[in-house]
Amino acid sequence: MNTRLTALVLLACTLCGCTTMPTPPSPIETRWQGKSAGAFFARFAPPYADARVGDDTVYNWRGGFQRIKTVDGQRISASCSANLTTDSNYRIKSIHVVSDRPGTKGPSYCTELLTAE
Repeated sequence: MNTRLTALVLLACTLCGCTTMPTPPSPIETRWQGKSAGAFFARFAPPYADARVGDDTVYNWRGGFQRIKTVDGQRISASCSANLTTDSNYRIKSIHVVSDRPGTKGPSYCTELLTAE
């Protein structure tokens, strides 16, 4: 009985030591989190749809349509689609990329487009 109890206590202690590391914010979220959604939409185009979720609003956005030459030399039609969540003050809380393409400098056209100064 003591062996089982000791094993259970050791297992519980081991599991208590396990923590999940939070996912670091993407470069896009680092650039836009806390900023006005109006500034984002003025720069990149207005959203095509929105929905209220409690006090937040989720905007569906698509933009950045252009022909680019990718890192591997291919010419493609690139665009970016994302969901932006804003708070009641129209500040961006999060940006989730829905659709992306390879970029001119790396694997993400959306990152290149939405983080450019």
